[in-house]
Amino acid sequence: MEFEGLKRMPHSLEAEQSIIGSLIVDYRCLEDLAAVLRPEHFYVESYGKIYSEILEMYMTSEKIDFVTVLNRVVAAGIYGEAEAKQLLYDMASAVPSTKNALAYAEIVAEKANLRRLIGICDEISQACYAGSDDVQDILDMAEAKIYEIRDHQSNTAMVELKTALLESFDRVSKIAQDRAAHAGLQTNFRDLDRVLSGFGKSDLILLAARPGLGKTSLALNIARNVGMQGKTVAIFSLEMSNEQLANRLLSSESGVDNKKFRTGELSSNEWVRLGQYSSVLAKTHIYLDDTPDMTVAQMKAKLRRLPSLDLVVVDYLQLMSSGTRTANRQEAVAEISRSMKMMAKEFNVPVLCLSQLSRASEKREEDKRPILSDLRESGSIEQDADAIMFLYNDAIYNKETANPNKIELIIAKNRHGPTETVYLAWNNTLTKFSNYKAKKEAIPLPDEAPPR
Repeated sequence: MEFEGLKRMPHSLEAEQSIIGSLIVDYRCLEDLAAVLRPEHFYVESYGKIYSEILEMYMTSEKIDFVTVLNRVVAAGIYGEAEAKQLLYDMASAVPSTKNALAYAEIVAEKANLRRLIGICDEISQACYAGSDDVQDILDMAEAKIYEIRDHQSNTAMVELKTALLESFDRVSKIAQDRAAHAGLQTNFRDLDRVLSGFGKSDLILLAARPGLGKTSLALNIARNVGMQGKTVAIFSLEMSNEQLANRLLSSESGVDNKKFRTGELSSNEWVRLGQYSSVLAKTHIYLDDTPDMTVAQMKAKLRRLPSLDLVVVDYLQLMSSGTRTANRQEAVAEISRSMKMMAKEFNVPVLCLSQLSRASEKREEDKRPILSDLRESGSIEQDADAIMFLYNDAIYNKETANPNKIELIIAKNRHGPTETVYLAWNNTLTKFSNYKAKKEAIPLPDEAPPR
């Protein structure tokens, strides 16, 4: 025949039919399938519609069996009654075991990914032949789309609300069973984790301060704390070299004055401590990159090559390049900010981005604490960020009354909760932050109790 040479798109009718049959025999299989399979993964469109109807029945706590599914399929107009009855009967009868339902779902999802990959290859080929886009843009597009498939996060198809709700129920159920395992990424700064509930996946967190207040040190301390949990952290430093970053991490970890790294005047005990803590830090999965004038596209290309990823740190926003022609620097920073948020969503990890503040706070006569409008070249930063934090040291302006080692971390924006000011303890010698412990007030003895 004329069409015999045409290739058929990858699919498995047997696996798709076995999934529907398994759900008719035992709807509880859906608890495992929901996280793997979506209606759009089915090659046969009508099978995907049947799966979607069963999802809705599950969400509304309707009884799921042969008769109820048959009624829904007919009512939805997917098949006529006679055809639907025969089809569903054949599907349910042919299921070898409902225990294999998850394996069937994985086969269907894999075939869907192959079909998507074929489509992506066609898109890349067309873009290359067109020659209208920049080569770097085509490479970034190709990497991004293939990464979506590799990480099972393809967002090309719209998702019905009932599918999203089922996934939400499943996620909340897992959190309730094991809160620690599903909490946001913990920074190990007690009060910060309390207010933000940890760094959420796909969150863009902005840390801003005037120069010299320790924003790089705090970011490194957070990176170290996350790395010590066995997580993978990527640090992009556009201001400091990899050697300087390593020195700071080692100084705060070992307790050796950071200045001694430049002079080499260390005691024998300090050399021993450096060796001990260097081996501890070497076991973490922290990656450093000090490439200057980097674009978000370049960052994404490097991140895709990491075996895993849990946190990205960028130091700092205003030193990045947008990679595009913009009318002014404010537009460029706005473009970078949007791209950073998109990167956080694409990789599904929190991105901690550092930023400079304008001098507006310095010009205020009374309260010098930074506010959102002080963000330098703010553009869309305030809009894109899920959380915005400011470092403030009151001792700079009130030397006689303020504690120079008590630093305010002002959480000025928190998309997922309240805003609040928390406190951190600062060790300038070691460029290290730690949890602030307030001194307890003396409790008066009974005979010294104040009169009522």
